[in-house]
Amino acid sequence: MKKIFITGASSGIGLALAREYASQYSNQNVVLGLIGRKLAALEGIARELESQPNTTCVIYALDVRDSAALQKAATDFMMRYGTPNIVIAAAGVSRGTLTEYEEDIPAFQAIMDINVMGMVHTFSPFITAMNNSTDEQKQLVGIASVAGIRGLPGAGAYSASKSAAISYLESLRVEIQRYGITVTTVAPGYIRTPMTNINAYKMPFLMEADVFAKKCISAIEHQRRFIIIPWQMGWVAKLLRFIPPRLWDCLMRNAPHKARTDWDWL
Repeated sequence: MKKIFITGASSGIGLALAREYASQYSNQNVVLGLIGRKLAALEGIARELESQPNTTCVIYALDVRDSAALQKAATDFMMRYGTPNIVIAAAGVSRGTLTEYEEDIPAFQAIMDINVMGMVHTFSPFITAMNNSTDEQKQLVGIASVAGIRGLPGAGAYSASKSAAISYLESLRVEIQRYGITVTTVAPGYIRTPMTNINAYKMPFLMEADVFAKKCISAIEHQRRFIIIPWQMGWVAKLLRFIPPRLWDCLMRNAPHKARTDWDWL
């Protein structure tokens, strides 16, 4: 039986991954722990996924900023189904931010808390249990972003949070390799989700969420340490690393910004 715990499962990448796991493992038993903030959405998703053969869903409506709530959910999941084989921290938010606006400070805080500390809160309850598990697959997966490679204008909070996530996941990987636990960093480019639907600018190599989910799960199964999806964006990211700061400043001078829209997660 495959046991998978996914945050951010009520929409976007997390939902696409949950759907793809239910589809791929319909010929064997799979238990999906689904975490999101909106109970009604999770209930609908659970009904949808459990229409697949051999699929069991257990849902937890919570905010990943609440470490105690995540600890409680993780404990409940493990008491009922055992230690998960895969834990995926897919919860994330994005919004345009500008440091010059004092009213954007709460958005900076929320983005860092959700995208970075939410990942820490997700993984922390499972590491000891995974260390003691005899399962062959023991894996933590963090969804970062290509936006973490270089700082993007108007996205100071998001770029900073994803850069921090990439570094955090690398530190975690080398820390817990002695436990036989694999850590995989997935850095998506532009994926069609509610988060990117508000972007008013051209998004190169835009990929559908279901296509991304297939490629992401393949990378997880191959226990990749770090992967950028789609591959074209991976080449772009390699080039970005070598652009000198002065040239980067010139290139980004008139780059489009993500809108500073109000979201309901603050």
